[in-house]
Amino acid sequence: MNRSQQVDALFFPFLQIPSGHHHVADALIAEYKQVYPTKSVEKIDILAYGYGNIEKLVSSIYLKWITHFPNLYDRLYSQLAYKQPLKRTRQRHYELIFRSVVKKLMKEAQPEMIFFTHALPSNIVSVLKQEGIVTATTVNVYTDFFINCLWGINGIDYHFVPSIAMKDVLIRLGVKEKNIFITGIPIHPALSKNDFVAEEKRRIKLLISGGSLGTGGIQHLLSSVHLSRLEHVYVLCGKNHELYNQLISANCANITPLTYISSKKQINHLYEQVDAVVTKPGGVTISESLMKGKPIFVCDALPGQERINLQELTRLCLVQQLDKRKSFEQQIFDFFVNIDRQQQFHQHLDAYFHVMDKESITSIIKRISQHTIDNRSREIN
Repeated sequence: MNRSQQVDALFFPFLQIPSGHHHVADALIAEYKQVYPTKSVEKIDILAYGYGNIEKLVSSIYLKWITHFPNLYDRLYSQLAYKQPLKRTRQRHYELIFRSVVKKLMKEAQPEMIFFTHALPSNIVSVLKQEGIVTATTVNVYTDFFINCLWGINGIDYHFVPSIAMKDVLIRLGVKEKNIFITGIPIHPALSKNDFVAEEKRRIKLLISGGSLGTGGIQHLLSSVHLSRLEHVYVLCGKNHELYNQLISANCANITPLTYISSKKQINHLYEQVDAVVTKPGGVTISESLMKGKPIFVCDALPGQERINLQELTRLCLVQQLDKRKSFEQQIFDFFVNIDRQQQFHQHLDAYFHVMDKESITSIIKRISQHTIDNRSREIN
């Protein structure tokens, strides 16, 4: 891939799987374009950029690994990326693969700002920034509820974090407090905030989401034994065409299967139709549900990141973990007939949002961009 002109802002997820890294990058692009509608932006996967179709092979191997060997992946991820969150070492094997690729991209694009929604490109660019090869303003935007060891820290100018606990970790790593913003995991501005209202419900509409890949034990959850009493169930099947076709063939009156939805306005409307969300603990779906004020029930977690997310979300009392040995349906009803439990969730939800920066992401982007412009003007003068 070659580029003949400068790009003002680059956004870095990793791999081309439609993951939360991409959703957050898209949300940031929408926020950035609100501030700078005429500036150029581009979302880049450095693996596909540098190595073409190898990205598809890597994505396929990754998906098969977490599907067929989840416990092995979970142990390796915890050991290599999470066990010692304050320990930072150079990832020279990744630098060997990606350093020349990123240098080439920087020379072509010459960006003013770079946003990272995945740790690996953050790591590579942070090294180049410290060496003076990259001069752009760099921003880490964390898409999980913890900070893995791969994220670049030195050489990163600003950090958007979901929680105060993550801010504390960054401060312990030497980041200045003024350069950290508690924004939550950014979601698209098309999703409007709603307040949670505690009330007893006897008829419940439910949204079940397995993420963009339609994973997370949905088939078991959707057995007629579990969901026969619910008023209606919307199922986001994502790219799981087999699941979608199974639900269409079953033709259950109270279940509506939905394929992958790219429109955030449609997603916003869907959230407003339901009383609660059943999902796996991926950062984006969780953050969207919290923004919409919807109680969240977690039925499963992918190995690695999601299992760690679940630990942190449980600590914050922001999710209800479903017991697979009991009726899912009854557990959901038990929550909605218990006003005390609902009010406790509301209190924890308020506490989560209370510590966030009152400044919008759009305003923060504008401020740090202007700060960069001012600094460069002073350097020239």
